[in-house]
Amino acid sequence: MKILRGLPVANAINEKILQEMKEWRGDFPHLAIIRVGEKPEDISYERSAAKKMEKLGFACTVYAFPADIDNESFQEDFDHINNNPEIHGILLLRPLPEQLDERAVQERIAPKKDLDGMSPINLAKVYAGDESGFAPCTAEAVIEILDFEGIDLKGKRAVVVGRSLVIGKPAAMLLLGRNATVTICHTKTGNLPETCRNAQVLVAAAGSAKMIDSDFAGKDAVVIDVGINVDSEGNLCGDVDAESLEGIVSAITPVPGGVGSVTTSVLAKHLLKAAKMV
Repeated sequence: MKILRGLPVANAINEKILQEMKEWRGDFPHLAIIRVGEKPEDISYERSAAKKMEKLGFACTVYAFPADIDNESFQEDFDHINNNPEIHGILLLRPLPEQLDERAVQERIAPKKDLDGMSPINLAKVYAGDESGFAPCTAEAVIEILDFEGIDLKGKRAVVVGRSLVIGKPAAMLLLGRNATVTICHTKTGNLPETCRNAQVLVAAAGSAKMIDSDFAGKDAVVIDVGINVDSEGNLCGDVDAESLEGIVSAITPVPGGVGSVTTSVLAKHLLKAAKMV
């Protein structure tokens, strides 16, 4: 079973960005990270993203708001960031606290600054196969790994377990854009293990720790584990019980060190693309 580590993929993306920056004559790309509250997972991703921007020579400003900020104040502050001409791209750490209208933010964010593909315009472009917009970074990271590993998706049976607009649905559309035959499943799908066993490429994005075990694995399948969970012992784990798939599947991404390692590089790629749109 081959382990598909994210670091080589991320390094390849980073190298391409650095090569493009040698010819860049505009302002340094500037990322705004918007965080509400102090959730550890948000802070961890924020630090990873900021570190990646620094490594590539990009500017990064973090806008941190208290978890109890009221909706009107947050929307006003968001508009100020969104309308700042010095900001080329925005990363909003989601989900937002319940008192905040996330849909309003999705609808008002400038599509050209929407690096994580949450606006209706960018999501529509993903579904239309229009690459002028931005797909959600994690969904695109799945494709980056498969491309880097030389896995030809044409005609392959791909199953995506998860239907969120952040990962599941856009990942399915990106796989479809590579001419895979795609099935979208979720935790309510009847006979889910059998459907997954028929997959040649299985993308696990259900958000359920170690849900995918040997009952879900087809012989020689490629498994992309997008999940980030904490198991009963407090350890970070994915949606896949990787040990149980040993000897069954041909390749799998680890957690940590897999898809998550690529996501911040995709974010940086999107930021440079956004800067070029100015």
